[in-house]
Amino acid sequence: MRTAVQSLFTTIVAATVAGCAGAGAGAGPAPAPARAAVDTVFVVDTVVATPLVAADALRAGRFDNGKMWTFEYPPMEYFREAYDFRPDSAWFEHARLAALRLPGCTASFVSARGLVLTNHHCGRGSVFDVTRPGERLVDEGFLAETLVDERPVADLYVDQLITVVDVSDEFAGVPAGRRSQVSEAVSRRIAAEYGGADGGIEVEIVELWNGAVTKAYVFHRFSDIRLVFAPELQLGYFGGDSDNFTYPRYALDMTFFRVYVDGEPYEPEFYFPWTADGVEEGDAVFVIGNPGSTARLETVAQLEFRRDVSEKAILDLFTSRIEALEAYSGEFPEEAEQLGTRNRIFGLMNAQKLYTGRYAALNDPIVMVRRADTERKFRTAVEQNPRVGELYRDLWDRMAEVQARKAALHREYGAFLALTSGGFASAVARRAYLASRYLAAQAAGAPTSRVSQLADGVRAVGAQPAALQVRLLTARLRDLVHYLGDTSRVVQAVLEGRTPEAAARLILERSILSDSTSCTRALDEGTLTGRDPAVRMMAALTGRFDDYQQAFGALLADEQEIALAVGRAWFEVYGTAEPPDATFSLRMADGVVKPYDYNGTVAPAYTTFYGLYDHYYSYGTGTEWDLPQRWLNPPASFDLSTPLNFVSTADIVGGNSGSPVINVDLELVGVAFDGNIESLSGDYIYLPKSNRAVSVDARGMIEALEDIYGAARLVDELIAGRQR
Repeated sequence: MRTAVQSLFTTIVAATVAGCAGAGAGAGPAPAPARAAVDTVFVVDTVVATPLVAADALRAGRFDNGKMWTFEYPPMEYFREAYDFRPDSAWFEHARLAALRLPGCTASFVSARGLVLTNHHCGRGSVFDVTRPGERLVDEGFLAETLVDERPVADLYVDQLITVVDVSDEFAGVPAGRRSQVSEAVSRRIAAEYGGADGGIEVEIVELWNGAVTKAYVFHRFSDIRLVFAPELQLGYFGGDSDNFTYPRYALDMTFFRVYVDGEPYEPEFYFPWTADGVEEGDAVFVIGNPGSTARLETVAQLEFRRDVSEKAILDLFTSRIEALEAYSGEFPEEAEQLGTRNRIFGLMNAQKLYTGRYAALNDPIVMVRRADTERKFRTAVEQNPRVGELYRDLWDRMAEVQARKAALHREYGAFLALTSGGFASAVARRAYLASRYLAAQAAGAPTSRVSQLADGVRAVGAQPAALQVRLLTARLRDLVHYLGDTSRVVQAVLEGRTPEAAARLILERSILSDSTSCTRALDEGTLTGRDPAVRMMAALTGRFDDYQQAFGALLADEQEIALAVGRAWFEVYGTAEPPDATFSLRMADGVVKPYDYNGTVAPAYTTFYGLYDHYYSYGTGTEWDLPQRWLNPPASFDLSTPLNFVSTADIVGGNSGSPVINVDLELVGVAFDGNIESLSGDYIYLPKSNRAVSVDARGMIEALEDIYGAARLVDELIAGRQR
């Protein structure tokens, strides 16, 4: 069962694997900054002061809303102006059909025989899945010597965007609350028109500019995907969490799969041939990928709610669950490895660092002032147009009121965040939540079908080791104390005078919901009652949780309606000149290969294998910069000066991982895998001065494949593509 708030949390986390109103909440936009020739101090009501900065840094810039262009609305004049580049329809078709989307990431065809390139961190779960008893493929890497050795990955698929259908007319006038129903009907109809599921067709309804424009993206889904190559974890994740979202970097974050159709390698019409020359500083590049989500069209009031409530609560959740998983892994390392806990920790650490950067950006007065300036200009444009102003001039005040009412629920927001979400909650708590609903429905004489549905939901909660459950349940009980306070009647009823850890252990020891076997037996025999400790714990939460769910869900519905109207107003004012927020749909982001100033020095455009070895010898073995044995004595032919990673000004966020980085000739020059720490404000604003996309250089990939891994078959296939 997905409640409104849990669905919201899932959406937030998916955009990332995606938060006491402050003094300014609900106060409307900040005033426009005063003009000044040089260093100016600008003060807003939510901060004490800012450093001395140039006036231009406080005004909205041309690309504050980013450069994530849709394929439907490419900025042709801008491309000509910036790069003297005039791509035709064939160029866009090639780029679109050579790019792929896989769950949570991006990929691309890079050979005429269906070879697919993505990031190591996007394929790490698949490497774990195909590992056989006695193997340690995540740590030791994998190379298929022949086609026969390529390993099928169960349940993995890639989607190719074959066409886009404008369905905006079918959504005209449809309120936000009914759009999902219309979406289901429209997607079913269009899928049938293109061959349906039997033809490998998937349709997704994509809302651009908050739904002002609505498209049906039609995908061809390939479901026979096989692992071809993955480097060792130490190379794919070189530098670990310490280097995550940083630059200079030295990671070989790449993995190859292959698409098969009818048991044979697929032969795509379009793929990105491997570059022969690479790119140089100043060269134009294009990242073709699926950025997950951004909030650049949100109002200042919405950003203030993120700053004051949601992002901090989400960050705290990630931190506490990482601690719980690490404690469990430290005590039961073999069991944790079998469960894939290490990969789960990596994912959460990535999210933790991401939200740390987002939270810092929202507390950066320059970012907030620039967003306020964008909003001021937008509101002015709306009000100066009589027709548009009549429809939309009150949107910002209405949105500010909704955010203030949401912020009044900040304690409940933190206490109940991800209450029953898998991976964040113990199995016993998830079962207890559904079991309490099941018992209530049973007592109320609900229809048998409803009672059975709830019982099936309880049974469906997967097994989870007791040692992990107690840590996750303890973390949840600590959340309740932290946000609601130890004098709260809810907390007192849940803990019954115990500490969170003692209460968690007692519940695990005495509840029949602690393991799936006893839980199923109790349901089958009808012996589950409200006296069960876990059910009693959840019952103590239910009243306040239900009230919160109802109130917050209603506010979210109001927010969605207002946001839809904001998007329509934006589209009325700016049309397609400004790109829409990211929606995990295909975009192209342009940029140039360019160094930048950081930490009192300069980050170079490129790093090389020299730097990788320097880090190994500087930090030593047993660190995040350790190297596997095969890398310690490279052959004489291995060129240490080969570029390994590079940065560009391309505008990317989560979801772009694995995106092909191409040049104007549609050649693959790299694969995007990260942003620098300065890019983490990119959810809210794009600042090209220091925002950088970090990519693995195509030259470094070939050098490693050829001289370190001896992957001649793979190298020959990639190089052969140059002569297409």
